[in-house]
Parts: sequence; structure tokens; C-alpha cells
Amino acid sequence: MTAGMGREKLDADLSLDGRVAVVTGSGSGLGAAEAVELARSGAAAVVINDIRAGEAADAVIADIEAAGAKAALVVGDVSERETADAMVAEALKLGGLHVVVNNAGITRDKMLFNLSDEDFDAVVKVHLRGHFLLTRNAAAHWREESKKSGGPVYGRLINTSSEAGLFGPPGQANYGAAKAAITALTLSASRVLERIGCTANAIAPRGRTGMTEAVFEPWDPSEGPDPLSPDRVADLVSYLASPAAADVTGQLFVVYGGMVALVEAPVVEKRFDAEGGVWDRREFADAISGHWSGRPEGKSFSAAEIMKL
Repeated sequence: MTAGMGREKLDADLSLDGRVAVVTGSGSGLGAAEAVELARSGAAAVVINDIRAGEAADAVIADIEAAGAKAALVVGDVSERETADAMVAEALKLGGLHVVVNNAGITRDKMLFNLSDEDFDAVVKVHLRGHFLLTRNAAAHWREESKKSGGPVYGRLINTSSEAGLFGPPGQANYGAAKAAITALTLSASRVLERIGCTANAIAPRGRTGMTEAVFEPWDPSEGPDPLSPDRVADLVSYLASPAAADVTGQLFVVYGGMVALVEAPVVEKRFDAEGGVWDRREFADAISGHWSGRPEGKSFSAAEIMKL
């Protein structure tokens, strides 16, 4: 983010002129970059959220205002209903609710056999319940607006999943499970929201933030632009929030640097049908074992190929 930078002159289909956005977990890191980019893309107001107030959140508000938008901070835990209610209420005070970016998250990485109940619950609560609460509140608001107008309304939901939810890293059973569930939540939301003209998409970002500082190697600025800068993710979020993405819904994108990958749904590898309509256990075992004998070692439901992007 660069303080003092004004909003760009954008084509109408990319402009968020007059729109109000909410971005969770936006007091720093990826969420902060997304919130400021939405302001630079023309949003009239951006509601940011963090677990606490402080200098970091103040700096994000200053950058949003420098970009020409109004800004407000809602302090609170996204896994609590009161926080979701407050974010929607603050957006409506600023003129409406048009864009929702669920970004807030935490990690409690441990191998499965060392993972405590508390570490599992904490991650699932913040990620999955946090996404659900604001997603549900936004969907309810947009549906009510559609009923009032008798037609479609402008709504853009962008949820934050992860590649961890696609390939199951061994040290992130809690995080991977929550992120896989967020993708399913987003797909369900997209089917409901498309009836009223709104979209719902998920992103799986790679970004250098405080939460991922132990994951990625430090970047030497002398080598040029950081491919893991959160700004690259923010560009995609701004597009998905725009009128240009009106037909894009129910999708999952992996994004980092100059790369955006649209992820396809899983495919059926092989179908096993019983000749008589009901499997005999011996026949079933033979059919399955026969397929496994020539199958590549290590192949599974895991989308491990994605890690080669």
C-alpha cells in the first residue's frame, strides 16, 4: 500500500463507483491490501475489520481515505455473530452493502496426532464460522433488497479458501478442513445468490503476510517486484467485485504474482458397476484391487498438481 495514492481512472465495467465494501481481517496483511485496492477502484466506502484497534488499522483507514473513499473500522472477532451484524450495519450507514470479502483467519499448525481440541476448534471457528456468519448476513440483506425492488441487486461475495483445502497438508488438518469447507460454502452461496443477480467466488491466495511469514522465504527487493505481494491478490479481488465479473460465479481461483489459475472441479477417475445391480463382496474387492494394481503410486483425491503452479 502507498499512502496518499488516489484512485485510478477505470473503465466503467471495472469501477466500483458508489459501492460499499466490507473486508474482514483487514487491519493488516492481505485484507488491508484488498480493502485499499477496493477504494482505489472507486468504492465509495470500505468497512474494515480487525480483532483489535491500533496503529496498523489506523494506517489502513488513512490509505482508504487517501484513495478517496470513506472508511470505518469494526473491531471484533469474526466468529461472533455480533461482529457480523455490526459490519453489515456499518456498511448500511455508509450507503449500502455491495461487496463482501471474507478474509480473516488464523493458523494453529500441528501434526494431526499433536493437534488439540482447542487448536482445531479455534481455526474452524474463525475461518468457517466467520465466513458463514457474514456470508449469511450479506445474503439475507441482498435477498431482502431484491424482494423490495422486484429484481436483481448488486452483490459480490469473495471468500478466502486455500490450496490447503485441496491437497491436505499433513501439518494443517484443521486449516485444510476449514478451507475445504469454505469452498463448499461458497459454491452453495453461489447457487442461491445467482437467482437475485449476485455472485459468489472463492480465492486461494499465496501472499506474504504476517500469518505466512514462516511459510515463504524472505524476498530481496533488489530482485524486482515481490511475486507474493498481497497487492497481486487484491487485483483479482477488485475484478471479482466489479461489474465486469457479473457472469463469474461459483468459481475457485488460485492467485499469486502474475498468475491466476481457474480450478476445475474434481473428475471421476473410474466407475465400478456391479453386473447384477448389487456387488458381491469378493467381486467388488477384485474389481477395486485390479484397478489399484496399475494405478500411479501416490495418486489420491488430493489436488497435488496445484502445488506445481
